[in-house]
Amino acid sequence: MNKFQNPILRLLKGLSHYAGDYFALWVLLGAVAGLLRPPTFQMVTPHIPLMLGFIMFGMGMTLKVDDFDEVFKRPKEVGAGVLAQYTIMPLLAFGIAELFRLPADMAIGVVLLGACPGGTASNVITYLARGDVALSVAMTSVSTLLAPLTTPLITLWLAGSWAPVPVEGLFISVVKIVLIPVLLGLAAHRYFAQVVERYIPLLPLISVITIVAVVGAIIGANAEHIITVAATMFLVVILHNLLGLALGYGLGSSLKMKESHKRAIAVEVGMQNSGLSVALAMTHFNPIAAIPGALFSVWHNISGAILATWWNRKS
Repeated sequence: MNKFQNPILRLLKGLSHYAGDYFALWVLLGAVAGLLRPPTFQMVTPHIPLMLGFIMFGMGMTLKVDDFDEVFKRPKEVGAGVLAQYTIMPLLAFGIAELFRLPADMAIGVVLLGACPGGTASNVITYLARGDVALSVAMTSVSTLLAPLTTPLITLWLAGSWAPVPVEGLFISVVKIVLIPVLLGLAAHRYFAQVVERYIPLLPLISVITIVAVVGAIIGANAEHIITVAATMFLVVILHNLLGLALGYGLGSSLKMKESHKRAIAVEVGMQNSGLSVALAMTHFNPIAAIPGALFSVWHNISGAILATWWNRKS
């Protein structure tokens, strides 16, 4: 049996590496497929929260208890990044929604996106950009663990005037989708480290397939509506992301941080857990509110890859 397992595992690891390298392209193709042929990912829609929970479990498995030492070693940098994550992005989202006078459902989706923690892809982009990966992991971990409280309360504060915000429901959903899977993944790595380390290289392949399916499902479910608002929503999403990256970097500069720290904070602030915003929007609001998160999933991986390439060459 082992004779066959090793070649298969090597093949899967190769595919996983390939999938991770071209992540933005696969997400873009998934979005196009959902737009042109909406039924393609129809079966995925009811299972979006479960699928995202599986991704968060995978994220948890990549963490170690030692990763949280960075919080105590560098509280200034980690604290600044997490605070920026939960102030800059939500306030930007609210301001942009008001500026473009978005319909209530769309505006809620943008604010919900801004109120989510940092995206898991931020760690990879930070690595490619020659930023401080340990700092990035620490910021993502802390913002993710805070999400059950921060995401519902910030959404209530900024979007409560547009529609009722089910704070308790959002809290429970974030605990189920994010907190419990991450903690289970962390426990799995601690107690089954040898097995986990062997299969961690396969996580990018699983994550890419899952995110592509989720994005395709959301785009497909709202295809008709997206066609009418595509230009506006893409502009909103691009503006939100680019301003977040710029302000995150500016914050690091104002605090006189090292270049690697500034890059980590910029990426952490600018890249959101868009999958979580999609799952929460689909569960608690009009499905139209999931469109900003789905489009952000496409765009922030493109912008992140471009920024990482530029910073890598600049270094």
